[in-house]
Amino acid sequence: VQLHESGGGSVQTGASLRLPCAATGISLSSYGMGWFRQAPGKEREFVAAISWGGRRTYYSDSVKGRFTISKDNAKNTVTLEMNSLKPEDTGVYYCGAEMVETYYDAKDYDYWGQGTQVTVSS
Repeated sequence: VQLHESGGGSVQTGASLRLPCAATGISLSSYGMGWFRQAPGKEREFVAAISWGGRRTYYSDSVKGRFTISKDNAKNTVTLEMNSLKPEDTGVYYCGAEMVETYYDAKDYDYWGQGTQVTVSS
């Protein structure tokens, strides 16, 4: 099983980035998917999640209204669209797959990607 994130980079405040996560070895139609991020010296924190069927989405208060998570089960991908980026959005972004439908706790995720770095400068 592999999850592969891409699309990270260094941008300025207010810019946008699109982070795709492609899965192999599992069918994302059976998994809820989440995005978490981790800044240096901090714990991994929840950013957004989407249910296995793609009908329910969840966001942290810090990104609500700026980020959008979407899922394409046919392409086995999940994408995080990030707009109006802020320096506090800086971190390594990870996508994860889980089956218990709790979404907010990283401990409930079964699989993780290797992460992609997002750096937002002021």
